[in-house]
Amino acid sequence: MFANTKAFSGFSVDDIGKAKQFYGETLGISVSEANGMLTLHLAGDRDILVYPKPDHTPATYTILNFPVDDIEAAVAELASRGVHFEMSEGVDEKGIFRRGGPLIAWFKDPAGNFLSVLEQN
Repeated sequence: MFANTKAFSGFSVDDIGKAKQFYGETLGISVSEANGMLTLHLAGDRDILVYPKPDHTPATYTILNFPVDDIEAAVAELASRGVHFEMSEGVDEKGIFRRGGPLIAWFKDPAGNFLSVLEQN
């Protein structure tokens, strides 16, 4: 029934203006706005809907993963743009998790949703 549909994902934020600035300017993603919502235009023709929700509760899991070739460079660039990385056990001083699996660094959008950059091998 849905094999040929162009399904897409979405998530909520509490402030569309802050989200537009963060995703568009800080992360450099192509963003469009219509009907009070944002669309993130990701590579590979993958659009994601970002919608406002007054009683928004941040996701406690990673909602978007951004694969990168060089996590050290990606983390440094994001940090220079004001992004703060989550610190927890197994994470080094830069915010990169190095205890098994792909190298990954988590950060949050202005609404508190978790995002990550992870190194592809």
